[in-house]
Amino acid sequence: MAEFRRKKKKICQMCAGKSVDYKDVMIVTKYINEKGKIMPRRMTGACAKHQRHIAEQIKYARFMALIPFVK
Repeated sequence: MAEFRRKKKKICQMCAGKSVDYKDVMIVTKYINEKGKIMPRRMTGACAKHQRHIAEQIKYARFMALIPFVK
């Protein structure tokens, strides 16, 4: 019998107390990959409510030209 390893469930950083704001470029860039795409929930560990908020903040930052649309 093969033993299965359980991966530790990621905790939503925003539920833990941190916030994502479009003006803070360093935090926003953590949630986009090297091609400039928004990372999915399974990679960020965010809950559904906060993943929508993260995506919205990334789009604001792109529109304000704080981060590029593509790299």
